[in-house]
Amino acid sequence: MLKVLIAEDESRLVAFIAKGLRNNGYTTTVAEDGEQALNLAASGEFDLLLLDLGLPIVDGMSVLQTLRQKQNLPIIIVVTALGDQSVRQAALAAGANDFIAKPFKFSELLEKMRSHLGEV
Repeated sequence: MLKVLIAEDESRLVAFIAKGLRNNGYTTTVAEDGEQALNLAASGEFDLLLLDLGLPIVDGMSVLQTLRQKQNLPIIIVVTALGDQSVRQAALAAGANDFIAKPFKFSELLEKMRSHLGEV
């Protein structure tokens, strides 16, 4: 079973994503802030990270940059309300594998995840 780390501080969105992923056969763990995300990701046990840029304590862009410098987490998909083109370009340049702007359809998120995980 593939393991997904959800780094998101909006509890309703976390519940929505986590439930959908569990219903599709994924195991999920939640980090409510950037510091937790970094600590959990350091374990190396996750196949994919869904990363919000607007995290408390350590922002998502810093999490992304730190992870890409220190370790090679296989897949990072940025999930954020900051949906303009410059933010998208910055996230991809910093090492994100993909980007999805809030609000989004769960099916679109799942499709991106499956594509990157080779499950299409």
